[in-house]
Amino acid sequence: MSGEDMVPGPQLVDKTALIFIIILFLLFLVALVGNGLIIAALGSEWLQRRSLWPCDKLLVSLGASRFCLQWVVISKNIYIFLNPTAFPYNPVFQLLAIQWDFLNSATLWFSTWLSVFYCVKIATFTHPVFLWLKRNVSGLVPWMLLSSLGFSTFTTVLFFIGNQRMYQNYLKGGLQSWNVTRNAVRTYESLCLFPLKIVTWTVPTVVFIAGTVLLITSLGRHTKKLFFSISGFHSSRAQAHIKALLAFISFAILFTSSFLSLVLTASGMFPFGEFRYWIWQTVIYLGTAIHPIILLLSNRRLRAVLRRGCSSAHGTS
Repeated sequence: MSGEDMVPGPQLVDKTALIFIIILFLLFLVALVGNGLIIAALGSEWLQRRSLWPCDKLLVSLGASRFCLQWVVISKNIYIFLNPTAFPYNPVFQLLAIQWDFLNSATLWFSTWLSVFYCVKIATFTHPVFLWLKRNVSGLVPWMLLSSLGFSTFTTVLFFIGNQRMYQNYLKGGLQSWNVTRNAVRTYESLCLFPLKIVTWTVPTVVFIAGTVLLITSLGRHTKKLFFSISGFHSSRAQAHIKALLAFISFAILFTSSFLSLVLTASGMFPFGEFRYWIWQTVIYLGTAIHPIILLLSNRRLRAVLRRGCSSAHGTS
């Protein structure tokens, strides 16, 4: 995260923006509950069986990264709201920036690999490479998780170095007020740090979109065949395909909107204190709040695990 992502401005938050702050806080609560349920359900199964299905490992990793990200988000915004004139490179902002960069990148990569896993497992393409992936994708899941952590760590280190360079540019300004040297810092960010962010965020996004488009295309073809079959639209298979299709389309929309919001915010178009800032903050984290609910409603196996966890909890109480 750049300084601008976490830099407060001189304006006070107006009443309209306060509404979006409240919405952001409600999204925070929804995300905590949704991701917490996923972590609890799969975590309890992991403890009971001492193992997890490959897909569930991706799901619990995504849920954990989103769960932690929400705490960083709410901590960042509360600190900014309570300290609107705080220096943007103080230790608190630096610590929050490191956590924000790592968890955002991890969330992007976990979402991407989940999309790839679903695509390989569900889609019915006959290309030899695709068939090889279908046979071996489960064994590749640990490497997906390790690569996500590795890419996220590498990205965080690069962003931290960029933030330190901007801080050095501020010091070269003779320790003048932040408003005086902000233009110089913005120039460095627009030339160096912002392009770096675009590259590191775009790579997983392109992979995610490719996997999701292939999956939606395959599901769409099967749904169309089932719709025109003898059983028709009301068959259980057709209904299942339609639910899965809608779930993946919604996942793609939420993921894309979060990516675009991150890019627009990093570009400096939404400085703190303005109404636009809180709108985009709400959009950025909309996916982390809504997608866990979609998973809980559309994933039959996840619901079954959650019910088993609830029943066992009632049984021991």
